[in-house]
Amino acid sequence: MTIKVAIAGSTGSVGTQTLDIIEQAATRAAAVGDDPPYEVVILGANTSVDALAAQAEKFRPEAIAIADPACAAAIGDRLPADLRGRVIAGATAMADTVSQAEVVINGVVGFAGLSVTLATLQAGRRLGLANKESLIAAGPVVQRVRSTPGAEIIPVDSEHCALHQCLRSNESFASGRLAQVRRLVVTASGGPFRGRNATELEQVGIDDALAHPTWAMGPKITVDSSTLMNKGLEVIEANELYGVGFDRIDVVVHPQSIVHSMVEYTDGATIAQLSMPDMRLCVAYALDYPDRHSAPFGGIDWTSLARLDFESPDRTAFPCLDLAYAAGHAGGTAPAALSAANEVAVDAFLAGRIAWVDIARAVESVLSDHTVNRDPDLDAVLDADAGARRAADTWIAARADS
Repeated sequence: MTIKVAIAGSTGSVGTQTLDIIEQAATRAAAVGDDPPYEVVILGANTSVDALAAQAEKFRPEAIAIADPACAAAIGDRLPADLRGRVIAGATAMADTVSQAEVVINGVVGFAGLSVTLATLQAGRRLGLANKESLIAAGPVVQRVRSTPGAEIIPVDSEHCALHQCLRSNESFASGRLAQVRRLVVTASGGPFRGRNATELEQVGIDDALAHPTWAMGPKITVDSSTLMNKGLEVIEANELYGVGFDRIDVVVHPQSIVHSMVEYTDGATIAQLSMPDMRLCVAYALDYPDRHSAPFGGIDWTSLARLDFESPDRTAFPCLDLAYAAGHAGGTAPAALSAANEVAVDAFLAGRIAWVDIARAVESVLSDHTVNRDPDLDAVLDADAGARRAADTWIAARADS
């Protein structure tokens, strides 16, 4: 059976790796005379016209979504005549077409991925979620559509994919009862600044923050990894995905990035998922769930694995972690404000407008002034997001002028 796949953010890191998996699987199937296991029916990007056009010509999807309407004519000019009529432009173009797919990989960066997340679940489809911000910012809204028949979220980031695999090994997870889980342990590589103190971090620059020691990722998530905000966002995401309270979700620094996360049960047993760092394992897991992919990604040579180290995160040097815990405990629109302020601050840092240490300061300022709506609808989430962005912009402008 061929699975119909849609890829939002197809020109980014997760999107290109998804297409790599699909292409390799087609090659293996053809070699033995089988049909390809996947069909790409939708490709979507924001403004990457050349890359999206090349992907569309290669995979020939039923729909080609470009979020920026100004790019619609440009991508049409780059496509063969028989594909030009398949271009759909606009901010909701991808969300408007996901019902054509059976599995949707959401690799959009930031809050912009929310529409795809909601549309996929509302259509009762499987969502391979790499866009953590949409779940974090709009958790209460997303939870309401997860009960749609057929809808399911399979996390594509390494930590939550690991937790999903560890939890599915326990019957209580399958029945929706997590009483046997004592805690979730989310691992962090520590990023490029592991071991540096707060004083040393005052001087780090953009190139330093983008030099991740383990993973090759986009600039936003790489900076988030350097501040440990990425790990804080993952704590909130774990709470939303699995319903485990924040007092039972811990973070531990593991520089080798071999243990991707762990679940400790009430009897003291800990189940962990281990593999070499390779995001394709997580994408393939989402594509084929509940089955396992036929090709290995991230296999370990146990004879060469010398050591696995673990340590507590430095919460003084990396305050973003505790800011995320605080937003998670506050609930409601607080995570939306956290995520939005962080997006604005990271953009400002990458543009050279603020220092690395100012990212946490900007987020803290926005959170301290945010009035939490405890039971938000989608409009309230959107308002919180917009308000936090304005507040962050104001803080950054004042910082730049000082």
